[in-house]
Amino acid sequence: MILAEKIMMLRKKNGWSQEELAMKLNISRQSISKWESMNSVPDLDKILKLSQIFGVSTDYLLKDEIEEEPGVIEDVYEEEKIKRVSMEEANHFLELTKKSAKKVAAAVALCILSPAPLIALGGISETYPSVMTEDMAGGLGMVLLLFMITAAVAVFILHGMKMNKYEYLEKEPFLLEYGVEGMVEKKTSEFEETHRTFMVTGTICCILSVIPIFIAAAFRAPELIVIFCVDLLLISVAAGVYQFVWAESICESYKKLLQEEEYTVEKKKQEKRNSSITGIYWCIVTAIYLGVSFYTMQWHRSWIIWPVAAVLFAALCGVLELIYKKE
Repeated sequence: MILAEKIMMLRKKNGWSQEELAMKLNISRQSISKWESMNSVPDLDKILKLSQIFGVSTDYLLKDEIEEEPGVIEDVYEEEKIKRVSMEEANHFLELTKKSAKKVAAAVALCILSPAPLIALGGISETYPSVMTEDMAGGLGMVLLLFMITAAVAVFILHGMKMNKYEYLEKEPFLLEYGVEGMVEKKTSEFEETHRTFMVTGTICCILSVIPIFIAAAFRAPELIVIFCVDLLLISVAAGVYQFVWAESICESYKKLLQEEEYTVEKKKQEKRNSSITGIYWCIVTAIYLGVSFYTMQWHRSWIIWPVAAVLFAALCGVLELIYKKE
């Protein structure tokens, strides 16, 4: 294992981003990136600092033939073998995400738009009962709604099946082979402007979606016009959400490969520790909810159990994290 690989592995073992390690060394993030991509080599002073920060010997860092540092490198993640992600696999994951991002975004938008035909047909039946009865409008509207929801769910299922092989990127630690991190960082940098643009335009679409309703109300427009304005609101919100989902899907794929933010090694460890507790907790909450609801038959009030349980769950996660840190 060469120096670049060792720096990358030790950094990720500690759950640090390149920027965090750079701050500890008082250098730029680009310097760390160059070390890990073998575009440059740290000087002796930085080698000594790396040795101190990582808690390894300088011999381990400098000598390629030394593959493990006793007591430090072994058991990186609960004795599991760290998977290595090749350039080919990383590119395939990014390409697959890019192709499916638009489909998933369209499916989410379709869910938002699904009530639009029902609302429009209901307005037409009330205004022109001779053209369409209320029963016809309700029946046809529900059929269209179910078709749209079914199409969206089908997209979600197919997307999940395709991405299943890359689930480990979210849940398990891994190492990127030489050159992969530099490639992903370049794509991340290139996508930043597009991401900002889509987030801004998506936000604008959502904010401006209520304008048609305000205009209709200001001019006291007929009820049918107001109903069509509601449909325009749904269309505008769906357009905004489409941009959010598309941009965030691609951005999340970069974060997964770079193991940043919620995908750091430490976060993955935390999720793995809490997974069993999470299952038990929510099973107990569900049992309590059903027991209280059937006993009192006051379903309209027992729903309060869920938001209370959610707040308590967040507190429980915080307490567990403090316990783990003390250990």
